[in-house]
Amino acid sequence: MKHLNAKAIGGLLGTLLVMAAALFLSAGTLRYSQAWIYLALFGVSSLAITLYLMKKDPGLLERRVRGGPTAEKETSQKIIQSLTAVAFIAMLVVPGLDYRFAWSKVPLYAEAAGDVLVALAFIIIFFVYKENTFTSATIDVYAGQTVISTGPYALVRHPMYVGGFLMFLGMSLALGSWWGLPVLALMMPALIWRLLDEEKLLTEKLPGYAEYKNKVTWRLVPLVW
Repeated sequence: MKHLNAKAIGGLLGTLLVMAAALFLSAGTLRYSQAWIYLALFGVSSLAITLYLMKKDPGLLERRVRGGPTAEKETSQKIIQSLTAVAFIAMLVVPGLDYRFAWSKVPLYAEAAGDVLVALAFIIIFFVYKENTFTSATIDVYAGQTVISTGPYALVRHPMYVGGFLMFLGMSLALGSWWGLPVLALMMPALIWRLLDEEKLLTEKLPGYAEYKNKVTWRLVPLVW
């Protein structure tokens, strides 16, 4: 257990260091207040969820720390994870360059809205974890896994992706850049590809998932898709 907790905290610290390096090196300065606010929000929210999982659901924590392209079994998912990892770094580097060269000017209220979206994304992710202990970082079906149709899963089939989309949408605004939004547009096909691939696997291997799809018809946005 101690090893798992240390791995989780170490992974979070490593992620924050990589994010900080991408932001401040591209910005060419540490005087990038939007980046500091975003990193604080991301770090505190991630730590709070990690501490919750340490206490309440170490099994889920273990499944979450085993992520990334190398952890995936399917070649398609390795490709998708690699693409999204590159896009995530780009969504940090582009706002940093935007800050350095003043390509765009985001109003303060839009930056605040971006921080609110990021916070909302973490709240959604927390309730997804609370409801579904099998929310793995990789696409797989585990022994004892059952279909979850309560909580956020009663509204849409993929609430975790909803949180992810809100996170990326708010990220660019919170960092004070309009130019991060086109990077998100480039990332979305890979995320949707992953979502559809996950649905296919769950339909084939998780008993009851086909019936769940008939019950909850919306993937991400009620009345839209």
